[in-house]
Amino acid sequence: MSDALTDVSQIEKKERFARSILNGFESYFAEFQNITLAARTRFENADWHGMHASSIDRIDLYKHKTTAVLDVVELIAGDQLRDFQFWTDTKAVYAGLIEGHNNFEMAETFFNSVYCAVFKHRKIRDEHAFVFSPQGDMPPSDFRKVVRRYPLSGTLAELLRDLFADYAFSLPYEDLERDVGFVIDAIDDFLAPRFDIGREGVEFQMLEHYFFRNKGAYIVGRIVSGSDSMPIVFPLMQSADSEVFVDTILFGADKCSVLFSFTRSYFMVDASIPSQYVLFLQQLMPAKPISEIYSAMGYNKHGKTYYHRCAFRHMTRTSDQFMIAPGIKGMVMSVFTMPSYDFVFKIIKDRFTPPKEMTHEQVKEKYRLVKRWDRAGRMADTQEFTNLAFARERFSDELMAELHKVAPSLIEEHGKALVIKHVYVERRMIPLNLYLQDATDEQVAAVMDEYGNAIKQLASANIFPGDMLLKNFGVTRHGRVVFYDYDEIQPLMDCNFRKIPEPRNEAEELASTPWYSVGPNDIFPEEFRLFFSGNQRARKVFDAMHSDIYEVDFWQGLQRRISEGYIEDFFPYRRKLRFPREDAAAREAV
Repeated sequence: MSDALTDVSQIEKKERFARSILNGFESYFAEFQNITLAARTRFENADWHGMHASSIDRIDLYKHKTTAVLDVVELIAGDQLRDFQFWTDTKAVYAGLIEGHNNFEMAETFFNSVYCAVFKHRKIRDEHAFVFSPQGDMPPSDFRKVVRRYPLSGTLAELLRDLFADYAFSLPYEDLERDVGFVIDAIDDFLAPRFDIGREGVEFQMLEHYFFRNKGAYIVGRIVSGSDSMPIVFPLMQSADSEVFVDTILFGADKCSVLFSFTRSYFMVDASIPSQYVLFLQQLMPAKPISEIYSAMGYNKHGKTYYHRCAFRHMTRTSDQFMIAPGIKGMVMSVFTMPSYDFVFKIIKDRFTPPKEMTHEQVKEKYRLVKRWDRAGRMADTQEFTNLAFARERFSDELMAELHKVAPSLIEEHGKALVIKHVYVERRMIPLNLYLQDATDEQVAAVMDEYGNAIKQLASANIFPGDMLLKNFGVTRHGRVVFYDYDEIQPLMDCNFRKIPEPRNEAEELASTPWYSVGPNDIFPEEFRLFFSGNQRARKVFDAMHSDIYEVDFWQGLQRRISEGYIEDFFPYRRKLRFPREDAAAREAV
C-alpha cells in the first residue's frame, strides 16, 4: 500500500512541477503581450522614451519569470531537483500538457530555460529537455488567419485608401491623398517593368497588426499577382503636428531583410500565435534564418533554441572544419568559424593583449548592454551560450592550438566532444579592413559613407564605440557597415570630449607623451584620424564625407541633443527612398 501511495505522490509531484513551469510560461507570455499591446498607444502619444523603456522591460521579463518559476519548482521537487530521471519523467508530463498548444515551441524553450538554470547549462540531453521537439520545430500554423486581403477590384487608389483606413490610428493622416499618390507612383516606377499590377487577380496581403519599433510603425505584407509575389512594407511615422504620414514603400526581400535585421531592436507586434507571423515573414524573406525572425519579434530566447537546432543539423550534414576567422586577431576575443557557415563564434581570452585592461565580467556586461540597447541598425545581435558542445574532430589543429594558447580555461575535452564553457554566436560579416583591400573606388566611397553613418548613428543612440579601427566593423551582404567589437563601448553621455591643448613651448611640442592631463573618460576626436593608419585611400574618401567626426563640436552637439531628451530617427532604409513631403518638412522646420 505504501509503495502505491508513493507512486501516486510522485505522479502528483511531477504534474505539479510540470504545471508550475507551464504556468510560468503562460504568465511570461501574457505579460510580454501586455507590454507589446501598449506600443500602439505609445506611438499615438509620441512616447518615444516609453517605447524604449518598455523594450528593455520586455527583454528583462524572461529572466524575471524564469527566476520566479525556479523558486517554485525548487520547493516542489525538493531533493529530486537535480535527479535526471525526475526531469525525464517531468518532461514527458510537460510534453503532454503542451501537446497541440498554439505556442508549444516557445513553451518548450521556457522548460529548457528552467532546466538550464538548475543544471548551469550542463548535460543538456534530449531525454531531459527539449533539445528537439516531439511536435516538430513549429506549430502547424495557418498564417492566412492573420492576413488582411485587399483584392484589386477597382482602382489602385481605392484599394490603398481602404487599406490605410483599416490601419488608421487615433491620429489623423497628414495628407492621405498625397501619400496614396506617392505609393502609386512608386509602384508604377518599380513594379511596372517586372510585375503586372493591372491584371486580374492582383491582391495585397498584409499582416493584420503593425510592427512597432522606435518611432516607426510598419505595415508588412506582399502584392500577389498569379504565381508572382512581391514583399512590400509601408513605414508610417508621426509628424511634429501629431499627424501620421506614409514615409515610403519598400519593395523586395532584401529591403524587408534589412528592416528585420539582426542589427536592430526587437519589434513589438500583437501576435497571439507568433509562429503565424514567422511563417508569413519567412515567405517574404526566404534567405533569413527563422531563428532571426523569432528574435526580431522579441522572442530571442526561442530564436536561440531554433538557432541551436539548425546549427546541429548543419554540423551533421557538412564535414568542413572550424578555423580561425579571417581578419586581424582581437585583443580581447578569439573568433572562429567554418567555411560553410554564416555565423562566427567568439570567446573571451583568458588574458587580454596589452594595452587592454579589463575583466571578463566587464566584457560580458558590454554584451548585455548591447542586447538591451537600441542598436540603431549598427550593432550585431548575439546569442550567448554556456557549455556548448562541439565534435572535437571538426576543429583544425591550428584552431585548437590557438584556443589552448589564449583561452585554456574555457575549453574541456570529453572523449570526442569539445565543450566551450562560454561563447557568443554572431552573424558572419566581412571585416571592413579586408573588404577595402579589394574594393573598387565606387565600393570604397559607398562603404566609407556607411562607416561614417554607423559611427554617427551609434552616437545618436547614446553609444560611443570606443575603438573605431576598421577591423572592428563588418560589411553585411546588403553592404551595410556594422560594429561588432563591444569591449570598449560606453554611453556617449559618459564621455568628455576635448580638444587637444596647444603646446606652450617647444619641449611640449616635441614630447612623445601628452603634456596635459587626461582623465579616464577624456576623448580627443582629433586623434580619430589614426584609425585609418595604413589605408590612405579610405581616409581620403572618409574625410570628404565625414570630417565633422574629428571635431569636438560635433560630439558635444550630440550630447546636448540627448540631454534635452531628443530621440533620433533611425531609418531601416536609405533616406533617398523617403517620399519628399516638402511642405510638411518645411512646417516641421519652423
